[in-house]
Amino acid sequence: MLSKYKVILWDFDGVIMDSMPIRSKGFELVLAQYPKAQVDELMTYHELNGGLSRYVKFRYFFEQIRQETITETQVLELAAQFSEIMLSLLLDEKLLIPDSVEFIKANWQNFQMHIVSGSDGKELKMINDELGLSKYFKTINGSPTPKKQLVENILTANQYDKDEVVLIGDSINDYDAAMVNNISFAGYNNPELKLLSENYITQFKLIVSQ
Repeated sequence: MLSKYKVILWDFDGVIMDSMPIRSKGFELVLAQYPKAQVDELMTYHELNGGLSRYVKFRYFFEQIRQETITETQVLELAAQFSEIMLSLLLDEKLLIPDSVEFIKANWQNFQMHIVSGSDGKELKMINDELGLSKYFKTINGSPTPKKQLVENILTANQYDKDEVVLIGDSINDYDAAMVNNISFAGYNNPELKLLSENYITQFKLIVSQ
């Protein structure tokens, strides 16, 4: 399935690392002073929109759920608290998804690989550095830049042929980022994505490498 491509853009959470439960916990801790019902509503939004950044989600919590205004400074403060919690919990190689990580390690010289994630870019680089994964990727890209823009930036900066690029992700936001940029999409770790794309990876170990 992947042999026809030369470039792989990887989502991170839910694809390379099983981090979504911990990120959910992070929102709950940062927003612990607010009503549980409101935080639960955010958790539903968070789980349905895995590819969106924490900046978007904090804004959604205050502007849509609580019907309050929130400043950019306040969003950044909440995001900083969230990042501190994440770095204390995510620097754990046990959270890596063996299926995808083993494929990356075995095939990184066969493809140009980049990470495009809704998670904070600086945080992502620290996690990948600490866990020894950074060397497998040409670039590691995250929020606050939206994923659609991250993908466009990579395509432009490297002058990639779009027919040779595939984005692997586990959320509708990953699919949208691929479609907007006219590149292929392969779903992973979310069977609902089979409805959107013929490309679905059940297990990387079943894919014959180049």
